[in-house]
Amino acid sequence: MKKIVFVLTLAFFTLSLLSQPEMKLSGSEHNFGTFKEEAGKQTFDFIVMNTGNQPLVIQNIAASCGCTTPEWTKSPIPPKGTGKITAIYDPANRPGPFNKTLSVYTNSKPEVVVLVIKGEVIPREKTVEELFTFPVGQVRFESNHLAFTNVKKTEKKSRVMQTINTGKTPVKVEFEGVPAHLTLKSNPETLKPGQKGMIEGTYDATKNQNWGNVSDMIKVKIDGVVQNKVFYYVSANLVEDFSGLSKEDIANAPVFKLASNNVDLGKIPGSAAKEVEFTFTNEGKSDLVIRHIKATCGCTAIQQGTQGTGIKPGQSNSIKAVFNSGSYKGKVTKAIYVYTNDPKNSEVVLMLSADVQQPATAQ
Repeated sequence: MKKIVFVLTLAFFTLSLLSQPEMKLSGSEHNFGTFKEEAGKQTFDFIVMNTGNQPLVIQNIAASCGCTTPEWTKSPIPPKGTGKITAIYDPANRPGPFNKTLSVYTNSKPEVVVLVIKGEVIPREKTVEELFTFPVGQVRFESNHLAFTNVKKTEKKSRVMQTINTGKTPVKVEFEGVPAHLTLKSNPETLKPGQKGMIEGTYDATKNQNWGNVSDMIKVKIDGVVQNKVFYYVSANLVEDFSGLSKEDIANAPVFKLASNNVDLGKIPGSAAKEVEFTFTNEGKSDLVIRHIKATCGCTAIQQGTQGTGIKPGQSNSIKAVFNSGSYKGKVTKAIYVYTNDPKNSEVVLMLSADVQQPATAQ
């Protein structure tokens, strides 16, 4: 009897292994080839065949990118039946070669099959509006922001930006309120209809007393008329010039060492002025100079006692500030930037935080 039960159990187990769906695909990869971006979405159907003897269910398909959308036969595919998996690729704003995958989950073995689609998108030609995003009257600039990025305090740096006259008449481009450390000019100054030009900018860091990230808002003047509601944004990050230092110079340089770069004032009332102090030591071998200190908010006033002074090796000092809680409420965090002549630590961020408790308002 036991032998009969064993044989029946084995037969049932063998039958269950043989009775299952089996997915066969027309292919596992498709190459769309080269096509233009403006051709729009590309689709391809992978044909699915169930060569097993139980219904095949495509449970889910996961795409490797949001640019690829899968669609598939949702109903069970009977034995000897067929279904399909449609791969849809959207080339919009995706020029160049692509290689994407679709992970297909089914109730067959193996449970996951990976399909691949690939190709190359030829970028479409961009419009004038896309290339020149900042309009000022009939003149369009590539951007409203001319970024000089890092500029050493000892140098002059130049940047350019394209413009175009989209109007039907000549137009003269000038700038108003340009600071002494900056020169801006249009070349040519007068653009003919349809003509492209260049904004040429030069940043003279030796004429700017600030340090770190700085910006200027410049007014644009068109045909002699100042555009009061339009500003051209110029930015730079003014940094110490350490390029001429030798290994020996760096070994003998000052070292700016903070006791802590974070001060927590705890709970404080609104409209209260609280002093904060950050203690530091010069652990280097030459005088430490605090080049500049600035806060990110007008609510934090810096006491400038240490700025510009030389701190001898081994000497300690502190940076003091006053935080005004004003109308702030709850957790507040503010930053103070310190610029020094320490070549390994020339920009340091100090953080102060507080939990501002405002009085309850009457109902």
